[in-house]
Amino acid sequence: MRIFIDTGSVAEVEEIAQWGVLAGATTNPSLLAKEDGDPGEIVKRICELVGGPVSAEVISDDAKGMIEEGRALRELHEHVTVKVPFSEAGLEAAHALTSDGIPVNMTLVFSPSQALLAASAGATYVSCFMGRLDDISIDSVAVVGEIVEAFRAGGVTSQIIAASIRHPEHVVAAAKLGCEIATVPAKVLRQMLNHPLTTAGAAKFKADWETRPEFAEWLKGLVEARAAAQAG
Repeated sequence: MRIFIDTGSVAEVEEIAQWGVLAGATTNPSLLAKEDGDPGEIVKRICELVGGPVSAEVISDDAKGMIEEGRALRELHEHVTVKVPFSEAGLEAAHALTSDGIPVNMTLVFSPSQALLAASAGATYVSCFMGRLDDISIDSVAVVGEIVEAFRAGGVTSQIIAASIRHPEHVVAAAKLGCEIATVPAKVLRQMLNHPLTTAGAAKFKADWETRPEFAEWLKGLVEARAAAQAG
């Protein structure tokens, strides 16, 4: 499963892209509205940082407006995927945009039937919102599992994005179910780093190493020798 970051913050993408784990990103009007600066420049910078698909969302309610906005958004950068909300108009727009060769992320999908319609309209990605399903006491893991099963059984090629990720367990569940992608907020990505045994183990390694100061000098010497060889 590939990891995307769900954010409108260039600073968050700059931070986490350095980990080497990001394959793409998703934005939306709400996320971009929190940031200062031109939204188009933010999207382009995120595209440059992740080097993969970056979803930028239309804001029109009608199909014609969605199509026009989608074509304009695609011209921002070659990595832009146009995000379209699920609706009758959204399905029409997705069909038109994908017919133009523009990748589409159909968002706000909450059921297998909606997911199948999105895929049939040509959506490259179908985003199911796990956290929002949980908020209304619907088992998000069960819903995503049904979507995965329906897609696999029918040979559907649209990729499933697990979205509205609230905690690391959502990411693990999405991977186990077979989702191609999870789009994850920076907060949750940071949570995925942490485990008390990792922290304790690192502290023990450091303490043990510090009992032999000459080892630190030895490793420092290796680094300096390599740098000198490269400079020479």
